[in-house]
Amino acid sequence: MSGSRELLISGNWKMNLTHFEAIQYVQELAALLRAGPLRAGRALSLHPPFTALRSVQTALESDSVPVALGAQNCHESEKGAFTGEVSAEMLSKLNVSYVIVGHSERRQYFAESDQLVRAKADAVLRREMTPIICVGESLEERESGEALPKVSCQLEAAIGGRSAAVVGGLVIAYEPIWAIGSGRTATVEDAEEMAAHIRTEVERLAGEEAASFVRVQYGGSVTPESAGDLLVCKDVDGLLVGGASLKAESLYEIARAR
Repeated sequence: MSGSRELLISGNWKMNLTHFEAIQYVQELAALLRAGPLRAGRALSLHPPFTALRSVQTALESDSVPVALGAQNCHESEKGAFTGEVSAEMLSKLNVSYVIVGHSERRQYFAESDQLVRAKADAVLRREMTPIICVGESLEERESGEALPKVSCQLEAAIGGRSAAVVGGLVIAYEPIWAIGSGRTATVEDAEEMAAHIRTEVERLAGEEAASFVRVQYGGSVTPESAGDLLVCKDVDGLLVGGASLKAESLYEIARAR
């Protein structure tokens, strides 16, 4: 990890934990952080379901817990007749700092296109929050040698034409979809290869300065056991953690790895 880029560990709870469970989680995490704060240059964000956002916000702020509040998704429009959706403005009013856009599950199960992912990133940026833009390839794409071109296309759609200042402030999360639930394991070398490719593409699209500041997370079945090796990769600046983030102690161990 570059010493000039803050390392960000993000816990994506997906469709798990009620708001009661979320409050207990934050209390447990707060106690762990009081007993052993994270080292300088490391930050945490929690991404609960929409139903727990207000509860988590209150729990974090009332105890001054040094953790950023994040969301898992948002609608691309400011407001309107979109039953069941949540706007970026609604999230910003809850002091949300980070919003995941284009997660592989959103792309796969909800047919989110590259164009829609860009529109959602636009909505997040308009409300002065930071999008965590997810990119990644399927097993078929990796086996056919299309992994790098696929990620390049996703990046171009999401960040092409943006200023260096905007791109440098983004977080890009690489999800090796082929390694999630497939029985195959992404190696540290796989993670570093794609993280380096992402940084090279950012430089092509937005310049050297943007590439030096943008944070690249790795998000493929991260565990407390694998986190340390991943975090020493030169171009990996954090982790997007799924299942292992559902227990406060597990996420804490990942954030403290190495």
